[in-house]
Amino acid sequence: MWERERVSEKNVETLKYCLDGPEDAPVLVMGTSLGATWHMWDRQIPELSQHWRVFRYDLPGHGGAPAHAAASVAELGDRLLATLDGLGVQRFGYAGCSIGGAIGADLALRHPHRVASLALVASSPRFGTADEFRQRGVIVRTNGLEPMARTAPERWFTPGFAAAQPAIVEWAVQMVRTTDPGCYIAACEALAAFDIRGALGRIGVPTLVLVGAEDQVTGPAEARTLVAGIPDARLALVPGASHLAPVEQPAAVSDLLLMHFSTAWQQDTSAAIPVLPHVTAPAATAVPFVPVAEIAPAATAPDAVEPTPDDRYEQGTKVRREVLGDAHVDAVNETADAFTEDFQELVTRYAWGEVWSRDGLDRRTRSVISITALVASGHLEGLAAHTRAALRNGLTPAEIKEVLLQTAVYCGIPAAGAAFAVAQKVIQEETTPPA
Repeated sequence: MWERERVSEKNVETLKYCLDGPEDAPVLVMGTSLGATWHMWDRQIPELSQHWRVFRYDLPGHGGAPAHAAASVAELGDRLLATLDGLGVQRFGYAGCSIGGAIGADLALRHPHRVASLALVASSPRFGTADEFRQRGVIVRTNGLEPMARTAPERWFTPGFAAAQPAIVEWAVQMVRTTDPGCYIAACEALAAFDIRGALGRIGVPTLVLVGAEDQVTGPAEARTLVAGIPDARLALVPGASHLAPVEQPAAVSDLLLMHFSTAWQQDTSAAIPVLPHVTAPAATAVPFVPVAEIAPAATAPDAVEPTPDDRYEQGTKVRREVLGDAHVDAVNETADAFTEDFQELVTRYAWGEVWSRDGLDRRTRSVISITALVASGHLEGLAAHTRAALRNGLTPAEIKEVLLQTAVYCGIPAAGAAFAVAQKVIQEETTPPA
C-alpha cells in the first residue's frame, strides 16, 4: 500500500486528497459525508487498495483542508475534477457517502464520460427539505458547531453501536467539532439547493445504492427512490447500520463495493434487495477483477448542460423559497384563492423574480434594507418572515440587533420596540439547537 497526502497550490480550485494502492491501477474516488473526513473510509482501504488506486478527498474546511467554501454541489464536483485533472485522471469509479454521493451523482449527470461506475452510500436525490438545511446553517452561524458535534453520534450510528464503541463516538464528535463553520454552513446551503429527482433517468452508469437499514437521515425510502429513477441501479440494504455504514459495518460495505466495482450489474434492476449478515467473509478472492475505471485520455463527449429557466415567475419562485423558506411559501400558496392568486403571482414575478434576483446587492444587504423598511413603514406583519430570511441570508442575531438599534434612531423608539419583540421571538425559535 502506498499513501500520499497532497494539497494543491491552487487551493481555491482544488481539494485536499490522499492516495492508496498501486500507481498503475484503475482509479476509485471516494467522497465523504458532511462533517466527516476521508478517515471514514479507513477500514475499506486495505481491501479496495489491492485492486484500485484509491483517491480520497476532504470537503473544504474538513480535516484541516483549506477553508475555501463552495457554494453548490456542482462547484464541489468541479473542484474535484480540477484536482483529478492535475493528476492526469480522466475516467474513474466513484463511491460517495451522503453529500459525497450527491457530488458523484452530479458528476454522472454533468460529466457522464468521466464516471465509469457509481456507488451512492446513504445518499438521496434530495436531502430532506431546503428549510431543514438552511435552519441547520442558522444554528451553526449562531452557536458554532458544538450542537452539530453533540448530535452527530445519534445521526450517524445505531444506539447499540454508539454504546459499545465510545472511542469511535468521540472520534466522530471531534471530526465535526474541528470542521470550519463557514464551510459547514456553505455545504448545508449546497444541500438545501440540491434536487436531482427529475434527472435520475439520465444517470447512465452502473450504480450501487447502499443504505444502512436503520439510517434515519437518508434511509431506505430515499435509497429506493434512487433505484427507481436510475436505469441501471441496484439496492443493497445493510442491517445493523445507520448513516455512516462504512464505519459501523465495514466488512459488509467493503464486500459490496468490491463486488460492484469489479463486476457489472445485470440490466434487471427488479431483483430482490441483497441483505447482508452483520459480518461477512472478504469477497476479494471470490470475485474476478474486471476494471471499470481507468486512467485514460480525455473523452470528447460534450458535457451535459443544465437548463436555466429565464421565466421571471420561475426565477421568483426559486428565490422566494430560498429566502423565505418552503414552509412560508407553501402557506401563502395554500391560502391563495381566485381573488388573491394574481397578487401573489405579481409579488413572485416582480419582487422576487426581478428585484431580489438582481446582481447589484447581495442577499444580506437586501435583508438589512427589508427589515429597515418594514420597521419604518410600520408593516410589522412581514417582519417575522424577513427576520427568518435575514438569518438564512447570513446575518447573525447580533447584526440584526444592530439594524434594529439603527431603526430606533431614525424610525422611532416605539416602532423599534415593537420590532425587537417580533425579532426576538423569531431568533429564539430559529437559533435554539436541537435538544
